[in-house]
Amino acid sequence: MKEVLLTQDGYDKLQQELTRLKLEDRKEIAQAIHEAAQYSELTDNPEYEDLKRAQSVIETRIAKLESQLAEAKIIETTDNCDVVGLGCVVKLQDVEFNDIMQYTIVGAMEADPIENMISNESPVGQALLGKAVGDVVEVDVPDGSAKYKIINVGK
Repeated sequence: MKEVLLTQDGYDKLQQELTRLKLEDRKEIAQAIHEAAQYSELTDNPEYEDLKRAQSVIETRIAKLESQLAEAKIIETTDNCDVVGLGCVVKLQDVEFNDIMQYTIVGAMEADPIENMISNESPVGQALLGKAVGDVVEVDVPDGSAKYKIINVGK
């Protein structure tokens, strides 16, 4: 299996999700299935079938998290980001449009574009790794390419 790169915060969040799934969600769905089975026949019982599917989703997620956490490598982050690396916060300026954006570079498991956390494996993440303030990177995007100037790298 491929090594899973995580920050300590990302590892902790996945561990918390796993604990919740095992200790809370698993018990709740089992209880709901038990109740649905008691109050009606199992044949042609859409509620029971929906609950069984939900249980399957929970068990699949538990198995996936256990596997990923077993393969996880915690990214060592430092307070000093001289160059862009995992765990660094990067402020960029779009060279063409002058837009300013800020991203945190994380492993693929932690990527969350809504929270401006991009994967080191994404096109932008790959282009930024190893670069420093003042560098300009070119990234292939769906409609061509984009150029970004790095204006700050930090924590």
